[in-house]
Amino acid sequence: MPELRALARGACLALAAACAACTTGGSPASPAAARGPPAVITVGSFNFPESVLLAYMYSGALAAKGYPVRVLPDLGTRELVDPALMAGLIQLVPEYTGSALDFVSLGQVHATASARVTASELARSMADRGLVTGRPAPAQDGNAIVVTAATAARYRLRTISDLARVAPRLVFGGPPECPERAYCLPGLRLVYGLRFREFVGLDAGGPLTRQALAAGDIGVALLFTTDPVIEAQHLVVLTDNRGLQPAENVVPVLRRAAAGRYGPGLLATLDALSARLSTAVLASLDAQVQLGGRAPQAVAENWLRAEGLVAAGSHRHGAVP
Repeated sequence: MPELRALARGACLALAAACAACTTGGSPASPAAARGPPAVITVGSFNFPESVLLAYMYSGALAAKGYPVRVLPDLGTRELVDPALMAGLIQLVPEYTGSALDFVSLGQVHATASARVTASELARSMADRGLVTGRPAPAQDGNAIVVTAATAARYRLRTISDLARVAPRLVFGGPPECPERAYCLPGLRLVYGLRFREFVGLDAGGPLTRQALAAGDIGVALLFTTDPVIEAQHLVVLTDNRGLQPAENVVPVLRRAAAGRYGPGLLATLDALSARLSTAVLASLDAQVQLGGRAPQAVAENWLRAEGLVAAGSHRHGAVP
């Protein structure tokens, strides 16, 4: 696996530089379960708003319990973040069960639509790499194949299968890593036989992809199912009628060393958060960030306070200057 090792080395260099600028949050006195001086729990996120939001939610819940935490938001794609987690440069990442399983198993273990089975397989695969998973949240956020209402009406598109007859005329846009991801272009070719006229690498369900779709620069886009813009702009999500997309429950992935250092209370804190996080709740929080323009950290703190996971009047934790 030379490519994965190279990515991990790259992650080491990038994150070592980033960590030099970090400040810690949380109480100086870590929970009694910790052994020795407090070891900062660095929470990393992928490079899209929901992942940043989840990172602040995890860090805020932990900081409220006295764990020393900091956040490194918007680090990049899974190809950077997950190897950094395995290398110990970060200790905690908000993940998605199906995509994480495909990545960590190098495509050898296939995720399914079953949330329970996919989460179980992920926990097993992560354990082999010195990582543990918390309880998956009921909330899911997966890939959505999206067109405008005008495109759907013009070509009579309701399902992804319907794209087969028009894909050679359409440009597909999505994350730059899409050509290598099992649930993006490779899966669309294998499961649906889709061959688009062109692929344009844009961003991970972000403003570039949405703008290109609205402007007609692309005809089909990969967005995320919790994206509030889908409803706001009356976009059409094509039904995944052949079941390409797996269960994608939000789940915290943590280094075993950190879990062992702080004891069961650490995972219990994360699990308490997950138990309260539904897909509808996650989508509403995303809307506050992506449509309302609010800072992810502020949205996270308000929700944690409303759920009783952070005491009223508490200060912000886990910020990076």
